[in-house]
Amino acid sequence: MTIADSEKLRRLYDIYEQPMYRIAFAVLGDSQAAEDSVSEAFLRIIRHLRRIGEPDSPKTKKYIIKVIRSTSIEQYRKRRHFYNREAPIDEALQLPDENTDIEREVFARQPSEILGCLTAEERRMVELRCGYGLSWRETAERLSITEAAARKRFERIKKRLISMKGEPDDENFKIT
Repeated sequence: MTIADSEKLRRLYDIYEQPMYRIAFAVLGDSQAAEDSVSEAFLRIIRHLRRIGEPDSPKTKKYIIKVIRSTSIEQYRKRRHFYNREAPIDEALQLPDENTDIEREVFARQPSEILGCLTAEERRMVELRCGYGLSWRETAERLSITEAAARKRFERIKKRLISMKGEPDDENFKIT
């Protein structure tokens, strides 16, 4: 990426980040999902950055709106499909083996009262990443989100837990 491209991207972000967030939030109705959608939209925009003209032109504005709308709608459909899907009873009740080292380490360091402040979706993320030790790709697939969104959500959860309890020294909380 050239310096001119970097400057163009910075200007696009400065001009359109908040309007993009408002559009995404209107479609998704969830602030975290809207942030994820804006991030995903900017990744798409970066791939086509050289084709974009002046950041404040009407043509660019139209393109940006098109990208964020399609990204948000796509994410909405994925989420709707995930929440409407009936999980088989075995999958829904599947818990980590009580004797696994990972489970003892994670839940010993993150007491239930701390995890209790998380939403069900956030607890599921921690469970998949730390309890089951799934990869980012596997975690993202189970949550019906992109890998980038999974990383970002986990980073937010980690920051909130750190602010509540202090820095965890748990290797499972490393974002790699």
